[in-house]
Amino acid sequence: MSTHDPAPGALRRAAFLDRDSTIIGDPGYLSDPGLVALLPGAVEGLTLLRARGWLLVLISNQAGVGRGLIAPAEAAAVHARFEQLLAEHGLALDGAYYCPHAPWDGCACRKPRPGMLLAAARDLPIDLARSVMIGDKAADVAAGRRAGCRAVRIAADDAPPDEQPDERADHRAPDLLAAARWVADALGGPEVRE
Repeated sequence: MSTHDPAPGALRRAAFLDRDSTIIGDPGYLSDPGLVALLPGAVEGLTLLRARGWLLVLISNQAGVGRGLIAPAEAAAVHARFEQLLAEHGLALDGAYYCPHAPWDGCACRKPRPGMLLAAARDLPIDLARSVMIGDKAADVAAGRRAGCRAVRIAADDAPPDEQPDERADHRAPDLLAAARWVADALGGPEVRE
């Protein structure tokens, strides 16, 4: 059995990942697949997490759809291009969860609410207490914390924290590779299944 195949009934650990400004650049309300570009260190960070046995699960707010700035077909094309770029580096997501709602819709899935993480935990099955949320915004950290996960914030060391005191990140990193290194070192080595 490979390290990516859980034992029957076993819960896996996951790296929940924001997309924009964490894995790819963020030109703002991304609707053109031609503008999808992986950030420096993203491939290496994802590769390290995968090698250590972490599921890779995308968790992304896409308010541009709810605001009417991005058509659902455009969002799907951007996601397809994103997956294609990952595949070119031998990577694939284990799951992808998008919230297409506007901030005023009051949905349960939009970060900082934990709805997408909870859905992924049910679908995949994931042990939230052994998992981590990685993203560039306070809402990413808050969603991870509210789901019962650890959290890493992609931010410059000198950026002031804007998280609530009970929702602070466990670690801050300048990019996804540095975040993945911290996760691999602090939260455990390879997950081995017998």
